[in-house]
Amino acid sequence: MSTLAEEKKMKVSKLAENIIGSEIIKLAGEVNEKIKQGEKIFNLTIGDFNPKVFPIPNELKQYIIEEYNADQTNYPPADGLLELRTAVSNLLVERCNLKYSPSEILIAGGARPVIYSIFRTLVDAGDTVIFAVPSWNNNHYSYLNGAKAVVIEATAENNFMPAANDIAPHIKEASLVALCSPQNPTGTVFTKEGLEEICDLILAENARRGENEKPVYLMYDQIYWELTYGNIAHYNPVTLRPEMRNYTVYVDGISKSLAATGVRVGWSMGPKFIIDKMKAVLTHVGAWAPKAEQLASARYISNKKAYAAFIEEQKQKVNARLQGFYKGFTDLKKEGFNVDAIAPQAAIYLTVRFSLKGKKLPNGNQIVTTKDATKFILDEAKMAIVPFYAFGASENSEWYRLSVGTCKMEDVSAAIENLRIALKKLN
Repeated sequence: MSTLAEEKKMKVSKLAENIIGSEIIKLAGEVNEKIKQGEKIFNLTIGDFNPKVFPIPNELKQYIIEEYNADQTNYPPADGLLELRTAVSNLLVERCNLKYSPSEILIAGGARPVIYSIFRTLVDAGDTVIFAVPSWNNNHYSYLNGAKAVVIEATAENNFMPAANDIAPHIKEASLVALCSPQNPTGTVFTKEGLEEICDLILAENARRGENEKPVYLMYDQIYWELTYGNIAHYNPVTLRPEMRNYTVYVDGISKSLAATGVRVGWSMGPKFIIDKMKAVLTHVGAWAPKAEQLASARYISNKKAYAAFIEEQKQKVNARLQGFYKGFTDLKKEGFNVDAIAPQAAIYLTVRFSLKGKKLPNGNQIVTTKDATKFILDEAKMAIVPFYAFGASENSEWYRLSVGTCKMEDVSAAIENLRIALKKLN
């Protein structure tokens, strides 16, 4: 093992030297240490599922086992198996009102390789990428690509979704606009009108540029689109504005809808000439989904009845937890505590607020920063949640992501009661 002095002498690339670590991983380290010490922590930080609480569909599990038993363990095609691309094409038509042929679909090992290949295919070093914060990892992908990031700080008044007016001042210099709906970390969605206005802005800019200039493209991450609740609808750019088909590249997959984050099957759809270039990029990265999982996924999502039934059950389970926490925060607010929450709309996240700055702890110390508030919530309420600054928002932001993917139903009321007791200790 090298010493610290030896490590300081070692040289790596400038990219590796300056890459930023994950704030969520830092927080997870603190949480795990408390759990090791025997503390009961309500860990609501993880954008993942506890397989014991949210298992993948049983049929999918059996199909994966069958494919491995059939020795489906060699390389898949670089763009994914035709069986799966065809199944995805059919799924999108039936459930998302999107028509993409199998040749316009690329399979990859989850959403991350898809996003990486979109950036590498559409963005040159020095190009401008527009995205809002809080959002997931756009800052890191921009950095890895040497792009210039134009960051929009979204607001609670707009459910933390960016608006066309936010994007418009920067659109003339942009190569890529990165959007996500339903959004991680907020669990909120674009309204029909809000997304239409952004699409119209992109279309107008591309009309201005003409044929001799590189267009501004839209990366649309809809990995959570199956998980919407109540009367909330999911909208996508190409359905709303068919002309956006030439400029939109999607991020999608089974990781969230089927609680299959570790199965590693994601996909992208978009203009064939872009999809072909993304395929070429990923060929050299080797980020394809395993063959057995691809075949199993194709079989499962082609079973329309089983798929629809699982999605409905999944939505009910997730929404019950989100609504439970939302009611808990609403009750605490009515009781006079300085907390708030945005009504759940989609995904596995609830956006919550703790306005605790200036409050005094039992030991006489004062909560001054968001980090102080986060530590208080973890130490006293035994609740671990992720502050929005971990997703690029201002360090002064009082808003947090609360994830229910690892939460048992009985933990909801217990966590809220813990929080109530902790908040009573503040002066």
